[in-house]
Amino acid sequence: MKKLSIILFLSCLPFQLIDLNAQSIHDFSLENLEGEWLSFDELKGEQLTIIDFWASWCKPCMKAMPAIDQLHQKYKDKGLNVISINTDGPRSISKVLPISSTLKLSYPVLSDIDNVVMQDLNITVLPTLLIIDTNGEVVYRHEGWVTGNEIELENQIKSILQ
Repeated sequence: MKKLSIILFLSCLPFQLIDLNAQSIHDFSLENLEGEWLSFDELKGEQLTIIDFWASWCKPCMKAMPAIDQLHQKYKDKGLNVISINTDGPRSISKVLPISSTLKLSYPVLSDIDNVVMQDLNITVLPTLLIIDTNGEVVYRHEGWVTGNEIELENQIKSILQ
């Protein structure tokens, strides 16, 4: 009876031996703000890549991008690259270039106007940041943004680059 109670107790614990949410990034191509088609394989970093999904109407996205840009500047020589994927639709896509120009982002901004990549990766919250390793595996996912998240993001970057 004692053995059965232990087995029942352990089976109710909320743990996983396998990450059922693990994702792989497969190569995709999107148009940048200059009208060039660029692929993930062309843009990925030597060690890791951050993909930032955002929209022009998203206030937390606007707060996140300068912090992400600072991290890109700090770690790009260590193999980090950032890819910004804007998810604005046809009605608001005209706002993307002015925002990008104002923020002077040091990384490429791509447009997922039909939300194909967003849907493939099950992105439902903006901003969403994905950190991808050299094997194309999503090793970290962050949804939303508040001040202080840049510290958490930098800690993730440091731990992966070590």
